[in-house]
Amino acid sequence: MRAVIDTCVIVDALQSREPYCKDAQSLFLLCAKRKFEGFLTAKAITDIYYLTHRQTHSDKTTREVLTKLCALFALLDTTALDIRKAISAEISDFEDAVMVETALRSGVDCIVTRNTKDYSKAAILVYAPAEFVKLLSDTSMQ
Repeated sequence: MRAVIDTCVIVDALQSREPYCKDAQSLFLLCAKRKFEGFLTAKAITDIYYLTHRQTHSDKTTREVLTKLCALFALLDTTALDIRKAISAEISDFEDAVMVETALRSGVDCIVTRNTKDYSKAAILVYAPAEFVKLLSDTSMQ
C-alpha cells in the first residue's frame, strides 16, 4: 500500500498532540517496518519546517527533524499540472486539492489525514490515521 501522509498527521506525531499523536506515531512505526510505503509532498515539507521551527526555535534542530522525515518517507514533487488541476477541482480547500492531484498523478493508493471530510469529493481513497492503522493491522493478519 502506498499512502500520502497529510501534514497534520506528521505534526501530530512530532509534537505529540493529544489525542491524535498515538495513531500518528503508529504510522511512523508501521512505515519504518515497511508495512506500507509512505510519502510526503514537497509542499508538506515546507509547512512541517515552519510548524516545527515555531516550536523548536532552532533551524538546526528543525532541519534534523526534516532529515529524519525524508529518510522515513519518500517525497512527491508537485507539478504545474497538479496546480492547474487543483484550481478547477471540486475540493474546496485548495491545499487539499493540490495534495489529491499530486497523489493521483503519482499513483499512490490513498491519503491519510485527520481532515477526511475535506476530501469527500476526492477521486482517491482517504483514511483517518486510526482507520489506516487498523487497515494495515487487518491486512497483516491475513
